[in-house]
Amino acid sequence: MKKNILVVDDSALMRRIMCDIINTDSDYQATDYCRDGLEAYERLKTRSYDGVVLDINMPRMDGLQLLERLQREHIQANVVVVSTLNSADVTILAMERGAIDFIQKPTNVIEAKGEEFKKNLLSVLNTVFDAGTVRIPLRSPRRASAAIKPAVRAHKQSIAGNKLVALACSTGGPKALQSVIPYLPKNLDAPMVLVQHMPAGFTKSMADRLNELSDITVTEAVDQEPLEKGHVYIAPGGRHLEVVRGNDGVHRIALSDMPPIGGLRPCANVMYDSLSRTGYDEIVCVVLTGMGADGTNGILSLSKSKQVHVIAQDEASCVVYGMPRMIAEAGAVDEVVTLTDVAKTITKNVGVK
Repeated sequence: MKKNILVVDDSALMRRIMCDIINTDSDYQATDYCRDGLEAYERLKTRSYDGVVLDINMPRMDGLQLLERLQREHIQANVVVVSTLNSADVTILAMERGAIDFIQKPTNVIEAKGEEFKKNLLSVLNTVFDAGTVRIPLRSPRRASAAIKPAVRAHKQSIAGNKLVALACSTGGPKALQSVIPYLPKNLDAPMVLVQHMPAGFTKSMADRLNELSDITVTEAVDQEPLEKGHVYIAPGGRHLEVVRGNDGVHRIALSDMPPIGGLRPCANVMYDSLSRTGYDEIVCVVLTGMGADGTNGILSLSKSKQVHVIAQDEASCVVYGMPRMIAEAGAVDEVVTLTDVAKTITKNVGVK
């Protein structure tokens, strides 16, 4: 059965273009549309859709206001936001209020009717509405049920010494990170490097928002800056992030524009691969919600040369149980925890200075 998608946009042309694109895919149908958030709110109160494609800037009730009302009234909807680059801050707020993912809005009609926008829109829909993988983010994530038993390695003693935290996430990540980063202590006894799959221009807004909410320092990573404990470095969208150790023994960020790996830039596997050449005694690897398997090969390779401790988010609290599932099925996970326990599990393994 086709998944029913509601399109919400104040532009009649954009509504028509997006509906036409969605209807070209045999898995979806977009037969309903709304002109603004208020109309969509009235529709969503009485009818369920598999997904909603939502514009941000609209009269009467904008996308942010709609998301806030849906969240407040516990009206469930799988929302993909269509957002322009110059509203990156608003996009982060939209995901904070329950949007699952977003797609960049074309700047003109030619782009809107182009193959790239069509490919991107259908790709996001295929990711977030893939059968059996999408969940509404939970306010208080519950633990995995007894039927879910990911492979977990036998307990090993965490070692003392110089440590680094390396975190990877994708679909559902921006919201999930708000249940992790703000709960880390500002004196965490390790730096953290973080890859979130996101286009260029949006990661700085995400970093700034997380920094605003957190005691620990959070920034978008800058090429060649030294790593410091109690600091979270987020890979810029559109660039790979590696950690390198200089001749002086100082570890620094190295950003690169080498081609995407499996369509991903930044790619978590690139980050994890680079850590094998560092001087850290133990790497605490964290894998959160996301589609695909990015991070698994990198962690498996890293574990051959470094002491690693792998923390994976549990299925019940994931928006998309893809990346954590793959690392768990590889038998490389030391702890499976619900989202709200990730920060304290990181702190337990790293300590404070």
